[in-house]
Amino acid sequence: MKQSVIDITFMQAAITLAKSAANRDEVPVGAILTTDNKKIAEGANSPISHHDPTAHAEINAIRNASETCKNYRLTGTTLYVTLEPCIMCMGAIIHARIQRLVFGAFDPKTGAAGSRYSIGTDNLLNHTLEISGGICKEECAALLKDFFRKKRGLQ
Repeated sequence: MKQSVIDITFMQAAITLAKSAANRDEVPVGAILTTDNKKIAEGANSPISHHDPTAHAEINAIRNASETCKNYRLTGTTLYVTLEPCIMCMGAIIHARIQRLVFGAFDPKTGAAGSRYSIGTDNLLNHTLEISGGICKEECAALLKDFFRKKRGLQ
């Protein structure tokens, strides 16, 4: 897969957010939402600290963007996230009408953007989007592996 400089740049910013989540003992996932190649919002995982099971990085970025744009529709935007979104996050991405999703690590257990489910590209819903996976995937996957190794006391 060809990785554009813009995609790598925004994924690196999402990786920085994922690292900040890990420093707060949250699963290291970060997300950046852009329009016209400019960041409009960001989010990091925070379900533990916010006592909110929906506080995934993607949801936090979408909430922040919606507030900034004063609109629940985020048409023409691209979401960069370090881990393939789950079913809940893909539902939010669809409802927000995000145009493009770019993610890093694949999630074979719960990934809903192609690994386990194909939400957004299966033509079963009223909105489809362009999806690019595997951008900076080694670095994104390493963050998650290291985090869970430390959690299990293996490092």
